[in-house]
Amino acid sequence: MDQLKLAALDQEDLQVLSAHLQDAVITIADIRYLPKEQKAVFVLNRFVWDKEADKRSKEHERRRTALAFAQVRGMKAQNINQKAKGAVLELLAVTFEPGEEPAGTIQLAFAGGGSLALEVDCIEAQLSDLGAAWSTPNLPQHDLS
Repeated sequence: MDQLKLAALDQEDLQVLSAHLQDAVITIADIRYLPKEQKAVFVLNRFVWDKEADKRSKEHERRRTALAFAQVRGMKAQNINQKAKGAVLELLAVTFEPGEEPAGTIQLAFAGGGSLALEVDCIEAQLSDLGAAWSTPNLPQHDLS
């Protein structure tokens, strides 16, 4: 599969990004908030959900992916130890809570109850794969009970 490059300018677009990012993993060290540039940048290992596992090896794919948000006025973390730079977070969803149009809050929800809230003037996001995929035998699982 070719490298994925997507942009989001509204809630519907953001839902598409969220679907592609479900079960991506990221370390605390790969989260950057750049207040002077009004940007938040994340470098994640994205699970490739839109490709079936290899029939012979049963291997799945992950790709290194950059996710950037523009027009960010602030970022707040909840239930995330920001000093644990090597800690790994598993992204579950990216959502938008509208405020005074077109502003609002972009929420990144992680497994275990952690979250990041980005106060934005509007939705302006980009997702870009950074290189070749690698194989993994691990299929993300969720406890639904």
